[in-house]
Amino acid sequence: MARIVRHTHRAGRPTVVVVSARGDTTDELIRQALELNPSPSARESDQLLATGENQSAALLAMALHEIGVPAMSLTGPQAGILADGRHGAGVIAAIDTSRVLRHLDDGNVVVVSGFQGMDTHGDIITLGRGGSDTTAVALAAALDAASCEIYTDVDGVYTADPRIVPGARVLSHVDAGVMTEMAFAGAQVLHSRAVELAAVHGMDLQVRSSYTQSAGTTILGRSCQQVMESQGFVTAVTHDREVVWAQVRATRPAPGLATVVFDALAQKSVPVDLVSWSGPGESEPRLGFALHRRDLPVAQDLLAQLAAELGCVTELDDQVGKLSVVGTGLLNRPEYTVRMLLALSAAGITPSWGATTQLRSSVIIPADRLTEAVTTLHREFELDRDDAESMPA
Repeated sequence: MARIVRHTHRAGRPTVVVVSARGDTTDELIRQALELNPSPSARESDQLLATGENQSAALLAMALHEIGVPAMSLTGPQAGILADGRHGAGVIAAIDTSRVLRHLDDGNVVVVSGFQGMDTHGDIITLGRGGSDTTAVALAAALDAASCEIYTDVDGVYTADPRIVPGARVLSHVDAGVMTEMAFAGAQVLHSRAVELAAVHGMDLQVRSSYTQSAGTTILGRSCQQVMESQGFVTAVTHDREVVWAQVRATRPAPGLATVVFDALAQKSVPVDLVSWSGPGESEPRLGFALHRRDLPVAQDLLAQLAAELGCVTELDDQVGKLSVVGTGLLNRPEYTVRMLLALSAAGITPSWGATTQLRSSVIIPADRLTEAVTTLHREFELDRDDAESMPA
């Protein structure tokens, strides 16, 4: 990574690098915390987890010094990143770029710790999953940067997880809206919040490998209908093993049950997906939704409290996965959802819940069938074809 940065710096372009923690550092820090306390303080957890990115920033700056590149590492707060929200799920509220610009003017590469900012109390607050991607895009926007490049360990954005589908292809271009859905549906190469932020600022993102010279994938911040149409209606198959299916059933009439439940989750910044609920005429109102496994502890506490207050029964199933076909115009092309369901049925896989939007058709299936299901749908929509981007599925 230092050699890539050196190449950019020698080309005369002022450069800011945002880093995340290396490898399994964050997971290891979480493990250490849980060994000491099964319910660690959210504030102290953020204090701890932020050190993973700080290590990366300092080490990259040292590596740059070694190869003759002047560099300065900054933590998120030192880089002027201010954040709101709860610990572990903060959002960037503002960025004071004065210190970053000062170091750039001095000829330094500025290496910034991603995933973190400072709240109004002066405390570290981490930004949740994908926080380093979001930090990079937010800084690029605040600095009015000419480009924002995301370097990772894969060659770009694939039509499916290449570890599961050997025939998966790297997509040369992906519309921001499609990429947001892919990220939210389980594609791990880029976080949905980062893509959304880039789209708001009309910024293209370049996703490429730090190990190869491949062209990678361009995420189009300015939506282009011509490009969207040339990609075909089905762009990729994604999956997410880290989901939990929740069902809430009222044992007595409960007007506004969905509103109460989702309002409580929203106040704790817990996003939900594939929402479904019964009509007002039901004697036992029910609602169901998918949530991410990382949000389960918070959601469990909230649902237990609501169950006691409203007389509800809550069921949580963590032996499921979310499977999605992502593309464009899926509501206008219902035959694609039908093809998805028929292909799964032919493989003996029965979804339990599902929903379709213009950009995504998702179902909940048993976790132990996810790998087979991804391969099945990738084959069904012929996404391994070299000309798949230029032809309807």
